[in-house]
Amino acid sequence: MGLREQLESALLRARRRSIALTDCLDDADLVAQHSPLMSPLVWDLAHIGNQEELWLVRDVGGREPVRRDIDELYDAFKHARSTRPTLPLLGPAETRSYVREVRDKSWDALDASRFRGRRLERDGFAFAMIAQHEQQHDETMLATHQLREGPPALVAPPTPAAPGAGVPRETVIPGGEFVMGTSNDPWALDNERPAHRVYVADFAIDTVPVSNADYARFIEDGGYRRRELWSERGWRHRLESGLSAPQFWTGDGGGAWWRHRFGILEPVPPDEPVMHVCWFEAQAYANWAGKRLPSEAEWEKAARWNPASGRSRRFPWGDDEPDFRRANLGQRHLAPAPVGAYPAGESPLGVRQLIGDVWEWTASTFTGYPGFSAFPYREYSEVFFGGDYRVLRGGSFGTDPVACRGTFRNWDHPIRRQIFAGFRCARDL
Repeated sequence: MGLREQLESALLRARRRSIALTDCLDDADLVAQHSPLMSPLVWDLAHIGNQEELWLVRDVGGREPVRRDIDELYDAFKHARSTRPTLPLLGPAETRSYVREVRDKSWDALDASRFRGRRLERDGFAFAMIAQHEQQHDETMLATHQLREGPPALVAPPTPAAPGAGVPRETVIPGGEFVMGTSNDPWALDNERPAHRVYVADFAIDTVPVSNADYARFIEDGGYRRRELWSERGWRHRLESGLSAPQFWTGDGGGAWWRHRFGILEPVPPDEPVMHVCWFEAQAYANWAGKRLPSEAEWEKAARWNPASGRSRRFPWGDDEPDFRRANLGQRHLAPAPVGAYPAGESPLGVRQLIGDVWEWTASTFTGYPGFSAFPYREYSEVFFGGDYRVLRGGSFGTDPVACRGTFRNWDHPIRRQIFAGFRCARDL
């Protein structure tokens, strides 16, 4: 498949998903705010179109604006999510018409592009950036669906079963230098760059993510009541927010746990990775287990480093693109697969599910790599450096392959639980 066809496929896949996430709801659900943490879905859809207009229609395509009058409405930095329902937003029908018109003009820009010249256009970066942006908002919209009350609106087949044979509890990662980040992936975003050498000491990392059964044992052992397991900030947040279990879990008083998942109440599957826990909860669990959260560098070395060749791969399994045999990505399912699934996607040292299923909290704060340069705008990454953000790695079942690779970096506040995040532990040797 040529570059133009790859970009067309990525843009089409993103748009099909955006339509699926919005066409399944009536207008009332689209304009409602289902949580103060999230935008109305109709805002997300119009924002997707507005970003595409700014970069592909006006900049790359050199066309006149489709709707210059709405730029400020859909500027994510000018309006907090909690206030967006009060804005004079486009209605659902007008939003759909707008994003269709923008996309038509984007196809013209793609047809005319020669993928060279300015860095923005080289190797189709601008088109790939917009496909990634849309898929990131699609995952945000999927999280809004999870927060939404009412009957189920989404359907998907069940995840594959885990292999019958067990996997080792831990994997040892030898110490030494490896290449972290990338300088040659044409679609990588600015915070993934540049490639640089990092020394990591010997450590052990969990072969699979922490499961619901593992986490239930932490709860049963008083994990939410034991002050010594929590940091000072974490304990304060636990008390102020009344945390006693992962978000969407409900106990029956007899030791059984139930969860709400996209409008369905079901027993918590013991063998799935735990999900909807904040960084403070992950840290407390790690302390309880006598371990810690891995650093971002440790996570990436476990995911990318091949001891046989000494090089860093694009994915744990190699440089080939993800497929259904290797990782749970792209909203193919509506839940993570059981721990131990996807043996074809394991790293050279045997670590599994580093890509897909659940985002994984790391111990690291979000900052730029040595030699970082903002591109194509500071607001994508740089404005978030040095804050209270913790890095997440690996993607979830709701992350599309175009926005997921071994170098991809996500970040969020340590209190966030609505995202599809879990974790695995590490320890020193």
